[in-house]
Amino acid sequence: MLLVVLAVPLVVSVVVMSMKNKSLFVETFGDTPLVRVTEFFLTFREFDYSKSQVAAEADVSRVTIENVWKQLIRNGIIVKTRKVGNGELYKVNLANPKVKILMKTVVDLSLSYLNNIKEHKIPLPA
Repeated sequence: MLLVVLAVPLVVSVVVMSMKNKSLFVETFGDTPLVRVTEFFLTFREFDYSKSQVAAEADVSRVTIENVWKQLIRNGIIVKTRKVGNGELYKVNLANPKVKILMKTVVDLSLSYLNNIKEHKIPLPA
């Protein structure tokens, strides 16, 4: 098990990875393209990204990302930030209440996991 701590302005997010390199978020909500792309945006929220970048990082095919992208835009989870050449860049919509709840959920899941480790005195891997 790998423990990764990401420090971000105003938020400290703990992402816990399993031996299968799946985060706690993905293990909790399912290993689907929508969950992986959403997690990517929640984890790397400071910058904007193209569809191709997100597809590659979230391990989602270019065909699949189209449907996921439409769903995220429709729900206001991501917003277009700018256009670079022919490409458009997007980032997570931090003003959306749904996004705020998702960010809190990531932290709560991680803290719950860490509390469980502490209570059961499970040693963290080196």
